[in-house]
Amino acid sequence: MSRAGFYLARTLRREAPLSALSVTRADLFAELDGKRVALVGNARSLAERDEGFEIDAADLVIRINRAPMPASRTHGRRTDWLALATSIGAEDLQRIGASRILWMSHKRKRLPWSVATSPGFYLHPLGDWVALRDRLGAPPTTGAMMIDLLAASGLASLRLHGFDFFASLSLTGSRRADQVPHDFAAEKAFVERLMTEDDRVSQAGV
Repeated sequence: MSRAGFYLARTLRREAPLSALSVTRADLFAELDGKRVALVGNARSLAERDEGFEIDAADLVIRINRAPMPASRTHGRRTDWLALATSIGAEDLQRIGASRILWMSHKRKRLPWSVATSPGFYLHPLGDWVALRDRLGAPPTTGAMMIDLLAASGLASLRLHGFDFFASLSLTGSRRADQVPHDFAAEKAFVERLMTEDDRVSQAGV
C-alpha cells in the first residue's frame, strides 16, 4: 500500500486495507506459543520495586504505550513488543527498540504510517476491542486489551508487572482515575478473575 492509500484508508475508516498491513492473529500466537511473557504496565508503584531482573529474564517482554523505563533495577532493559494505543515519537520508538509493534486502539485515525509499515506490525481487530469494552462496561486500557489477547494464546506463563489499576497513577501522566475513560475497578476484577481461572497468569508485587 502506498502512503497516500494508507492515509485515505485511515481517513475513511476502511478496515480491510489497514488489516492487510497486519500479521494475522495466528502468526502472533505462533510466536507466543510456549513462551514465558512479562507484560510491563506503567504504574508509578513499579518504580519502588526491584522487578527489573525478573522482567528481563522472561522469554518475551512486552511494554505499553510510551514504555517508561526509569531504572533497569525496577523496570528492566529489554522490550521485544510494544503495545500502542497512542501517538509516539520517533525518539521514543528508537529508545524502546521493540521488534514488533501492536496497535491496540480502535482509533484508526491515530495510527501512524511508520507504525503500520513496521516489521511484524499487528492491528488489533475492532471486534475484539468492542467485545472487551462490553465486558468491562467501559473502554479498555491498553493493558487490559493485552492481557485479554495474551491469555487467549498458548503462552506458558504471563507475569504482570506495574499493574495496580491506577492506585498510584501512571508514570506517563498526571491524570487521576476520574479523568480518564476507563473503569479500573472493573479491570481489576477482570484480572483477578482471570488469575483464579488460569494458573498461567500471575501478578508481581502482590
